[in-house]
Amino acid sequence: MRIGELAARAGTTTRTLRYYESRGLLPARRTGNGYRTYDEGDVRLLEQIRTLQDFGFDLEETRPFVECLRSGHPEGDSCPASLAVYRRKLTELDALIGELSAVRAQVGAQLARAEAAVAGGPEPKCELRG
Repeated sequence: MRIGELAARAGTTTRTLRYYESRGLLPARRTGNGYRTYDEGDVRLLEQIRTLQDFGFDLEETRPFVECLRSGHPEGDSCPASLAVYRRKLTELDALIGELSAVRAQVGAQLARAEAAVAGGPEPKCELRG
């Protein structure tokens, strides 16, 4: 298939495909007349990249999964390098969850303090009322 058909099937743009090609994520096979040509394996590569990006992986983090698929594995996450990226991402997510939990606790404490101040004092004046 040609680049336009691949873009349509993958739900992306030809510009994105050319960018992936320039980054070495999408193979650059050409016909005798210079047209780019793709196959079903390339559709699978793009599905893998899109899924990972939807999960929050940056483009470079998708590389081991793409390389795993290109080396003939039916799943892009069945290679040691892919597993290592999963482990790093989980560690990163755990750290973010910890940070968000701490922020949530602080916001909850501020809310409790503010509600207690309002409950114990005069009714606050609304600046929007006349």
